Amino acid sequence: MKIDNLTRAFISVAFLSVATVSSAQTTSPAPTAPSLEQRVADLEAYLNNSARGADAANAAVASNVPGPGPGHNAWMMTASALVLFMTLPGLALFYGGLVRAKNVLSVLAQCLGIAGLVTILWWAAGYSLVFSRGSAFLGGLKFVFLHGVDARPNGDYSYWVSQNVFAMYQLMFAIITPALIIGAVAERMKFAAVLVFVAVWMFAVYFPIAHMVWGIDGWMNGLWNPAAKITAIDFAGGTVVHMSSGWSALVLCILLGHRLGFRKEVMAPHSMVLCMVGTGLLWVGWYGFNAGSALAPDGIAANAFMTTTLATAVASFAWAMLEYALRGKPSVLGFCSGALGGLVVITPACGYVDPTGAVIIGVAAGIVPFFACTKLKSWFQYDDALDTFGIHAVGGTLGAFLTGVFATANVNANLTKLAGRALWFEQLKAIAITIVFAVVGSAVIGAIVRGAIGLRIAPEVERQGLDINEHGEEGYITS
Repeated sequence: MKIDNLTRAFISVAFLSVATVSSAQTTSPAPTAPSLEQRVADLEAYLNNSARGADAANAAVASNVPGPGPGHNAWMMTASALVLFMTLPGLALFYGGLVRAKNVLSVLAQCLGIAGLVTILWWAAGYSLVFSRGSAFLGGLKFVFLHGVDARPNGDYSYWVSQNVFAMYQLMFAIITPALIIGAVAERMKFAAVLVFVAVWMFAVYFPIAHMVWGIDGWMNGLWNPAAKITAIDFAGGTVVHMSSGWSALVLCILLGHRLGFRKEVMAPHSMVLCMVGTGLLWVGWYGFNAGSALAPDGIAANAFMTTTLATAVASFAWAMLEYALRGKPSVLGFCSGALGGLVVITPACGYVDPTGAVIIGVAAGIVPFFACTKLKSWFQYDDALDTFGIHAVGGTLGAFLTGVFATANVNANLTKLAGRALWFEQLKAIAITIVFAVVGSAVIGAIVRGAIGLRIAPEVERQGLDINEHGEEGYITS
């Protein structure tokens, strides 16, 4: 049989290909798949929210599941949405109902404006300054513009949650923290001044405190940084969120001065219905805030869910019953304020305390902030319009301290790393540093903003209302 030149060429190429593949198989054996034991180790790690066994330093092969865990991601995306729900619409309606009708839209606009502004700052540098490795006081620039923040987990914070999901979750904390401040300065601060103050405050106060407490190399991250100088703990934001915003709010409201007619005119909430709705939304969203801080739908998250519920309900009841005993009438505002106080005080402790500890914290949260809002403000005559200082600063400080008293390794085994330490004393150190950072930083920033563009609206604008003058709209059309 004759073979033409084209057929000869085809046969030659085929033999050459077979020889090449055979040679490659001889010199480079196919990668070995993970063993059954390694696959089981991966599964156990996923369920226990720990490092992948097949990715250990002595592992022979890489893991079959190098990316995030779908269940963990699903929970954290849900928790992220819940935390945003706290600000929009929860806090907006809570604060909006407490101001007078002529200023309701100003509160909503400030919440929306802060949400957009902080998101831009977080994308540009905020996430990196908090959660990349750097110094003990501030993170580096590895993740600026969210560079490299993709679906792969950042093992410094979670083995199974995508870093982009983690970054968005933490963004929601960054949004609500400065939004809390506006409660103290409501009805009298310029919208432009709010935005400028918040922009500078995030870099000078929030980002450093958040890194020191939660950053992997943070100065006060007692749980995860072996080199931490202050071995304090904060599960979901007692120091980072509530103390930083609450103490800053006090400074800013003092710089602004009293509202026109303060203690001379009735400045009652224009809609307790909106306030109650906002309280309910905050309570629901807070489960993402507290249980979500476990970064997994695990047993610690379940404990945080339970302790949050107990402390909040108890504090709401305790506050209203105090009103009942002292004033003869339990008010809806009292129930709402007590619930918010309970949420604030349990926040740093929720993943570390047992049910009894949560109930005790709830009782304290219903009593101490009550007297801060009713007596302390009256004694010192500062115009904390919506009791941001009384609830968030006093409540956050109380919660940070009680965390050190009631935290137990029986609830969270990670606390065994701190065995033998006087945790309550470490908490006091963290409290002092947070107060100094927030007070000094806010005083300097407030003074600069006041000198540059002014903090306060004109008296005639304040009398007429911020809604129509600052935003060209009215919350209610009555004619």
